Amino acid sequence: MKLIILLALTLLISCASQPSNLYNKIGGEQTIERIATHFVDEIGNDEIIVAYFEKSNVDRFHQSFKIHLCSLIDGPCKYEGDDLKEVHRGMNITEGDFNRIVDLLINAMRTAGLTHRERNRVLARVAPFRGEIIYQ
Repeated sequence: MKLIILLALTLLISCASQPSNLYNKIGGEQTIERIATHFVDEIGNDEIIVAYFEKSNVDRFHQSFKIHLCSLIDGPCKYEGDDLKEVHRGMNITEGDFNRIVDLLINAMRTAGLTHRERNRVLARVAPFRGEIIYQ
């Protein structure tokens, strides 16, 4: 009986010492990589949205998106990339197209295996940047 209690306490302490942030909850670096890869694929397959990326370096976007997403969901990354408002200046992204991009991100997260709740938690971290992206 003492052994069972000792094992249970060890398990509780072990679980408590593990960070329970969103980054770890969704699977860390591997999941971030899958989301970013699927997101780039979704964009590339969308006739309307892909036009916004005609002059973009897709590899650079992929890498920057991963780092930014990682930092937004409490991962170990620190985003030091371009200012979003500057990046989107002159693109005049409409609210409808922004919503379409959000749908593509949702598809990418679903394909990467995130639950509905996890997708919503990620979107809550991304949503505040809306004003830096549309109508710039």
